Amino acid sequence: MSDIKKQNDKEIHIGCCSHGEHEERNGSGMSRRGFLGGITGTAVMGGLALSSTASAVSGAGQKAVSAGGGLPVGKALRIKPVLLYQILKPVKYASWRHYGGVSTQEAVQKEAKIIEKELKDLAAKAEFPVEVLPVALVDNEQKAQEAAGADGDVLLLYPAGGWQIYKLAESETPKVMFLRQKSEHHYLWFEIAHWRFLRKNGDTFEEKNMDVDDIVVDDYDEILWRLRGLYGLKNAKGTKMLAIGGLAAYSEPAQKFGPAHAKDVWGYEFEIMSEADFAKHLAKARADENVMKAVEKQTKELLALPNITLATERKFVVNTFLIWRVCKELMAKTGATNLGFAHCMRQEVIKMLDTPPCMVLSLANDEGYTAYCHTDLSHTLPGVLLRWIANKPTFVCNSHFPHDGTFTVAHCAAPRRMNGRDYEPAKIMTHFESDYGAATKVQYTKGQILTVIIPNLRITKWQGFRGKVIDSPSNPACRSQIDMEIDGDCRMLLTEMQGFHTQVCYGDYLREVGYALKTLGKLEWQNFSERA
Repeated sequence: MSDIKKQNDKEIHIGCCSHGEHEERNGSGMSRRGFLGGITGTAVMGGLALSSTASAVSGAGQKAVSAGGGLPVGKALRIKPVLLYQILKPVKYASWRHYGGVSTQEAVQKEAKIIEKELKDLAAKAEFPVEVLPVALVDNEQKAQEAAGADGDVLLLYPAGGWQIYKLAESETPKVMFLRQKSEHHYLWFEIAHWRFLRKNGDTFEEKNMDVDDIVVDDYDEILWRLRGLYGLKNAKGTKMLAIGGLAAYSEPAQKFGPAHAKDVWGYEFEIMSEADFAKHLAKARADENVMKAVEKQTKELLALPNITLATERKFVVNTFLIWRVCKELMAKTGATNLGFAHCMRQEVIKMLDTPPCMVLSLANDEGYTAYCHTDLSHTLPGVLLRWIANKPTFVCNSHFPHDGTFTVAHCAAPRRMNGRDYEPAKIMTHFESDYGAATKVQYTKGQILTVIIPNLRITKWQGFRGKVIDSPSNPACRSQIDMEIDGDCRMLLTEMQGFHTQVCYGDYLREVGYALKTLGKLEWQNFSERA
């Protein structure tokens, strides 16, 4: 079993940003360097350097290199199926029979077996681990109460008949309702879920614990993506961050609101380590002959890959593998799965590491951990959730001005294993703004669909849209760059976009992100690709 699978209930993120520490001024007049420098070490609870115009990967003839299996999986999503029914007896001259085909004890047992088979097939189809608990048969209040308190992550309700749906709706466990229309066992609640359950016999929605997005008719694919969102939420919550140098956000609002929000809403934990202490661990590892042989071997293997080009000093790649080895040991010791260097571009940090941490973060994400620039929780939270939903690395990057239906992002800490299995072609270059060390310039697959999430700085809202890779340009900017086509309302994105840092991953997971945030209930979600 991999280390991350053992630790996945205590996840962490690495942070380093590709923006230079120029004398940018925030709204208070404080420089960015001054702001970040003022919070060093604070534990908040509650080798040829290329010029900056170095050419990028041409990509001619280069393909992704297979890495075998996918990223480590998280904790299984435990599903508790609940079949609600009512057996009625004929009454002469009376309208005694309700809608539905589950009206005898024999039909109940048959329906329970059908549900078991369907969920077994669903679990086999899911690309994330699912544990299906025994089907609860509910025809009275006591059984409903017991099912509502069952030890599962989601109640999957099958309301064939009866009236205990209201009691189950009160459970704090997330709930999804499955209705049958086109089958022998047609359900009563297919008729009345909207009117009686959600609207309480009126014209306005009154149900507080479920809504139309929690109800599916006949289609298990519609169940699957909702479960994927809940699986991501389960594994994102309780993440533990190894914060080297403290907690340092890229903006003042994120620094002010991020730590408390991460702790109170997402259950995050923080393991703070000073830069001086990390330097001691690094020095000890560097003095170990066996460790150095191991990282030299890793360097040799990486640089021998057919889709890797080295355009900086080799020693920086060796340094990167050494730093990552130390980070992994500390993460295993502390139970962290997320990693960050609070002041990743500061001169003292680059000098201590003898490279910016950019490629360290790339390696971490490629192995299934989460690691982003700085220890900025505003972009860490969506990155972690998206990693678990997609089971792919997430790339934190800087946003640019939306225009003409296109959007550009760029950063130096880019993962290469973007589809979760294979390594995209990359050039290892210097970090752009320091023109030093090792960073990845990744060539992204043209036409690839992307999920793009932009969190605001106050940690109150996430915005998202579906993108498609147009190009991986080589502007004089952060090394890894994506020009993408916006599948959605570009004008609305332009006029309403908040935040700055953006999380990007391969694939379309907008529905899952939105559903997870709805279930969480603490963040606003705006989807610029949403269809009417």
